Amino acid sequence: MPRGGTEAIAAALDRAGVITDPRLFALAALATRGEGPIRAAEFAFPPGASMEQVLGILRTGRPVQRRLTIPEGLTSRQIAALLARAEGLTGEAPTLAEGAVLPETYAYAWGESRAALLRRAEAAMERALAEAWADRAPNLPLATPREALVLASIVERETAVPEERPRIAAVFLNRLRAGMALQSDPTVAYAAADGAPLDRPLSRADLDRDHPFNTYRVKGLTPAPIAAPGLAALRAVTRPATTEDLYFVADGSGGHAFARTLEEHNRNVARWREVERRRAEAAPAR
Repeated sequence: MPRGGTEAIAAALDRAGVITDPRLFALAALATRGEGPIRAAEFAFPPGASMEQVLGILRTGRPVQRRLTIPEGLTSRQIAALLARAEGLTGEAPTLAEGAVLPETYAYAWGESRAALLRRAEAAMERALAEAWADRAPNLPLATPREALVLASIVERETAVPEERPRIAAVFLNRLRAGMALQSDPTVAYAAADGAPLDRPLSRADLDRDHPFNTYRVKGLTPAPIAAPGLAALRAVTRPATTEDLYFVADGSGGHAFARTLEEHNRNVARWREVERRRAEAAPAR
């Protein structure tokens, strides 16, 4: 329902097929004006609704609740595109800092601004990060909640297997304690695509490129998050698994093989390369 007088509302209802006589609606609204104002919002009407039902919904019915889901691991560019496509939101979205919003499903009503929804998503991330940091394990090699957010974004992008997150977080934390480079492929991909999704495999040139987000060349955390981490990734970083693992590599089944020593890791890498070789041989020729 648009903002405006009864005639504009009657015309909108007529266009939508809710009523068949705008003049009769206007007269009924005038006659029952003591029952309350007609609100500007989005409403759902049952088929064949009577005039009394229509007016009741406009005055006291609950507006339609739309939902926007922000999946875990999206970059700020991807989230901005998601907001731009969301039907019913208004206005331009403000510039979004990487990792600033909590991936979640947000309810909104038709006409809410993109800026307002983003403010709610940012406030949700601030609360989630504060809670995870307050409940963190002792002796983490992380100095601030911001560092936890950065590492959680890397963990989020490293695995789609929920139960692996605490162990992958532990590997990165162990490497930070040992002064080792994180050597995280998603950080290299982020650098190679300048924050956009990378639509090709990583190359040797990508791994060798001097870039502050390339954790093969630069020790420590990236200067900023590389995506929006979810609650599970935040908890994984602040409450990691107990392990001495320093390495992991894909195992061919969607998960990862972990190792404490380089020798063991190299064996896992060899197995992974064999899996890749067999897949390449089995792939149909183009």
